[in-house]
Amino acid sequence: MSQSEKAYSTVTEWTGPHGLPRFEIIQDEDFAPAFSQALAEHNADIDAVAGDTSEPSFENTIVALELAGDGLSRVSALFWNKAGADTNKVIQALEREIAPKMSRHYSKISMNAALFARVDALWEKRDSLGLTLEQTRVLERHWKGFVKSGAKLAKDEQERLAAINERLAGLGASFGQNVLGDETDWALPLSSDEELAGLPDFLKDAMASAASARGKGEAYVVTLSRSIIVPFLEFSERRDLREVAFKAWVARGENGGECDNRAIVKEVLGLRDEKAKLLGYKNFAALKLDNTMAKTPEAVNDLLMQVWNKAVVQAGVEEQELATLIAKDGKNHEVAPWDWRFYAEKLRTERFNFSESELKPYLQLEKIIEACFAVAKKLFGITAVPLKDVVGYHPDVRVFEIREADGTLKALFLGDYFARSSKRSGAWMSSFQSQHKLALKNGTQGELPIIYNVCNFAKPAEGKPALLSLDDARTLFHEFGHALHGMLSDVTYPSVSGTGVSRDFVELPSQLYEHWLTVPDILKTYAVHYQTGKAMPQVLLDKVLAAQTFNVGFNTVEFTSSALVDMAFHTTDKPVEDPMAVQAEVLAKIGMPASMVMRHATPHFQHVFSGDGYSAGYYSYMWSEVLDADAFAAFEETGDAFDAAMAKRLKDNIYSIGGAVDPEETYKAFRGRLPSPEAMLKKRGLAA
Repeated sequence: MSQSEKAYSTVTEWTGPHGLPRFEIIQDEDFAPAFSQALAEHNADIDAVAGDTSEPSFENTIVALELAGDGLSRVSALFWNKAGADTNKVIQALEREIAPKMSRHYSKISMNAALFARVDALWEKRDSLGLTLEQTRVLERHWKGFVKSGAKLAKDEQERLAAINERLAGLGASFGQNVLGDETDWALPLSSDEELAGLPDFLKDAMASAASARGKGEAYVVTLSRSIIVPFLEFSERRDLREVAFKAWVARGENGGECDNRAIVKEVLGLRDEKAKLLGYKNFAALKLDNTMAKTPEAVNDLLMQVWNKAVVQAGVEEQELATLIAKDGKNHEVAPWDWRFYAEKLRTERFNFSESELKPYLQLEKIIEACFAVAKKLFGITAVPLKDVVGYHPDVRVFEIREADGTLKALFLGDYFARSSKRSGAWMSSFQSQHKLALKNGTQGELPIIYNVCNFAKPAEGKPALLSLDDARTLFHEFGHALHGMLSDVTYPSVSGTGVSRDFVELPSQLYEHWLTVPDILKTYAVHYQTGKAMPQVLLDKVLAAQTFNVGFNTVEFTSSALVDMAFHTTDKPVEDPMAVQAEVLAKIGMPASMVMRHATPHFQHVFSGDGYSAGYYSYMWSEVLDADAFAAFEETGDAFDAAMAKRLKDNIYSIGGAVDPEETYKAFRGRLPSPEAMLKKRGLAA
C-alpha cells in the first residue's frame, strides 16, 4: 500500500467504537493525499452515473448521486471539523488550498451536461414516476441544486460561475482565518488589584487559565473569547480598560494589518452579486431566499423592521435608565458601548436583586449538560451514555451513545465545550455522518448519525468547576437542540437528513429547545450550587424568570441591526465600493443608537462572510424565533412543558422529519397553522 493509499484508508475507514473515526491515528499530513484520492473516487462515481446508458430512473440516478463520494464526505467531515475546532498552520494552509479546489470539483459536477440531462429528464416526468413525498423532495433538491449551480447556463457563463464560486471559497477561508488571527493575537494582561477591581472569582479563574494557556508568565489576561470578554465588560470597574477591551473586540478583522477583512468583504459582495445576476436573479438575496420560508427580501425586511421599530424605542428607555445610574455614580459621561453591559448588570442587580455573579455558581457546565440530556429523555425517550475510554478529536471532547428507550443505539454524540486558541469563536453543531436508510456498497443498511457540538466556554483552573452564565447555558441548550435535529432524524435519503432543511427553518429545533432550560422543574433540579449542592433558592429562581426580558431592547437592537445590514449588502442595486460606508449608511438610516453596536460588525461577521451559509440569511434566527415561540406556546397551552402527546407530535413533525416535507407543511402538521410574530414579540417583552 502506497503512502497515499495508507493516508486515505486512515482517514476514511472508521473502525472506532460504533463506527467512529479513529481520531488518534489521523495525522494532519494525511488530509492532502486523502483529499486527492477521495476527489478522484467521487469523479469516478459521477462519471458512472452520467455515463449510464440505461434510461434514467430514480434509483440509478438520484439514489446513485445520494451515495456517490462517500470517501470524500468522510475526509471533508473530519477536515472541516479540524479546521474549525482545532486548527494549526498545516491545516490552515491546506484549507486555503482545498476550499477553492472543492469549489472547482463541485462546479464541474453541477455543470456536467450528461448528468444534468438525466436529472432533468426525471424532473420533467416526476408526476408519473410514482414517487413518495420524500423522494419528490429529494429529486427537487437535486434538480434545483443543478439549476442554481449553472446547469442551464451557456458554456462561457458556466466557466465564469465556476471561477466565481472558486474565488468565493478561497475568500471565505481567508476571512475566517483572519478573524481567528486577530482573536488569537490580542490579549490584555492584568495583574494589580486595581486592574482587577470588580471582577468576580469565576472570571479571574478563567483569565488565569487563559494566561496559563498562553505560557507567557502573565497572571491574568482578558482575551477576545466571548466567555471572557463579555463578563469582563459586565464587571470591570475600570472604564478605561473596558474601553480598550471593547474596541479590540469590535475591531476584529478591521485592524489594517494582514488580518484585515475589508477588502475581502468588498470582493465577496461583488462576486455574489455577479453570481446572482448570471443565474437570473435580481440580487444575491433573491437567489438565497428562493426555496426558503421567507421567500423574498421584502418579507424579511418587513419582519425585521417590525421588530426594529419596537426594539429601538425600548432600547431608548433602557439607555435612559443606565444614564441615571451613571449620574448616581457621580459621573458625567454619556452611555458608551463599553459602558452598557457594566451598568446594565448594575441595574439588573438593583431591579431584581441578583447579579450574574450570584447566579453563576448554580450553573455548572456538568449539571447543564445533564439537564440537556434529561430534557431529551423526558420529551423523546432517549438516554445519553458516556463512553469514557473513547478518544475524541481533542482531549477535551466527550463522547456519548444516544440510546432509545428500548436500548437501541440511535446516534453518537460528541461534546467539545471549552475555548482554545486553535478553535474559531462561537458555537455550532455539525456532523461526521448523517442518518439515512440506504443500502451501502459494503452491504450495510443505512448509517447512524454521528453529531457534534462545539462551544467556547472559559476553561476553569485545574480542580475548579466550569461555571456558565445564563446566556452560556442557553447556548448549550441551543446547540444541543441542533444536535437532536440530527440525532432524531428518521428519513431514507442523506440529502434531507436532520438539518438538511431551509435556512430559516433550521434554527427552529435549536431555539425551541432553549425554552426548556428555564422550565422551573429543570432549574430546580439541575441549577445546584457547585459548593453546597443545594438547589437554586426559589426566591432567586423567581428573580431569574422575572428578568428574562431584561435588557431586551439592547439585545434585539444588536441582533436586528446586524440582520438589516446583511440584507442591505445583498439587495443593493449598485456595486458596494466601501462596505463600511454602506454599514454606516444603513445604521444611520434606521437610527442605530450611538450607545451600542451591531452584534457582528462586517469585518468579523463570520455567519455572512466566512462561507455563505447565513449570507442574506442572518435574519433566519428571528424568523425561526417566530416559529419557536409559537411552538413552545403549544406546550404551555396544555399546562405541561413535557406533555407526552405534544412531544410526540414535535418529534414526528419537527425533529425527525428533516427536509423530507416542506417546512410550512410540517409545521402546520405539528401546530395546525402557521404562526404570527405576536408570540415572539410577547416572549421578548416587545408586544404592545
